[in-house]
This record gives sequence, structure tokens and C-alpha cells, in this order.
Amino acid sequence: MSGRGVVDEAMRAYYEQRAAEYDDWWLGSGVFARRERPGWDEEVAAVLDAVRGLEPARVLDVACGTAFVTRHLRGDVTGLDQSPSMVEIAAARLEPDGRAVRGDAVPLPFADDAFDRVFTGSFYGHLVEDERERFLAEARRVAPELVVLDAKLREGGVPEEWQERKLNDGSRHRVYKRFFTPEQLVAELGGGRVLHAGDWFVMVAAPR
Repeated sequence: MSGRGVVDEAMRAYYEQRAAEYDDWWLGSGVFARRERPGWDEEVAAVLDAVRGLEPARVLDVACGTAFVTRHLRGDVTGLDQSPSMVEIAAARLEPDGRAVRGDAVPLPFADDAFDRVFTGSFYGHLVEDERERFLAEARRVAPELVVLDAKLREGGVPEEWQERKLNDGSRHRVYKRFFTPEQLVAELGGGRVLHAGDWFVMVAAPR
């Protein structure tokens, strides 16, 4: 999770604290072993297949976390995250061909057109409106393509909410989260193509 100026200190602290248990969410282990998520494992596999299906490129993964997804990107891959603990885990996973660096999403610490693609997973949906605009401007500054992977709006679900999240140490954290239909995400990104649309995730590629 990344983004000084677009993510407050409480959110930063939450993701730093969560680093060691972050993969539990993907793997359905730890506290997530008790959650009912029908079709989750199969869809995670499908999402990773879609990520691997992207053309090799110079890719920046913003808010790469532990690189659980990042390591499936092909090409010259750089992972960026604000959390030192996340970066440490990600760097080990991306070696020897990729790298992970600590930095913020706004402004991105890279030159104009330094990459062919910006990828971001489970980050965009945490941004409120003005934060989204600032992030999108930065993403489009450094690359001509943006790929966003985020949470699908499920039937009967709410499009946005403040969630209370509990970590393994018992601490509780307040987190803003949005959920998307494929059509909504395409429209919000100003056009593009849907790369994945399942029950749990949606992924869209949008040109600059």
C-alpha cells in the first residue's frame, strides 16, 4: 500500500503492521480460513493467469505489498510500496530479475514515461475522489498504460464503505474500501478493456 498525500498515516501504519500476515488474505489462511468465500481459490488462480497473460514490458507495480501478484508480471518489473516490511518481503520474491523499492504513489519517484505500464492491485479502491485523480495523473505521467486490479461489486453489496479490520495481534483499523463493476471501472479510468471480471475481482487495462 503506497501513497504519501493520498494515504494517511493510520493507513500506512496498518499496512506496515499487516505485512507479515498479508498473504493470508490471498491464500485463505489465518483469520481468513474461517471466512466463507465460495470460488475464491479458483478465481485467485484465474486472476494470476490474467496477470501472467499481460505482454512483457517495463512495469511498475504501485502498492505492490508482498509481491504476491507482482511476481507474476512479466518483463522488467519494479515493485513500489511505502511499507518497509512489505518492500523487504517483495524484494526477496522479485529477485533476481525484478526489484522492490520504497516510495510513494503521489508523486511517483520516477521520470515521465519511465515505464510502459503501471499496474496496481487492491490499491485504487482505497482512494477517495481527489486522491484518485492525483494518483491517475501520476500513473499516466510515468506510463502510457494503466492496469487496475480491484474488488468486484458483488450482488447485494455496497459500492463503498468504511471497514473495521482486525489483525492477528487484536488491533483494529478503520479502512476505506470501494467495489467496482467492470463497466464502472472502465468508465472511471476513461475507457479501456476488461481483462478479468469474476465474482471477487475485476481487472481493467486503460490507455493514457
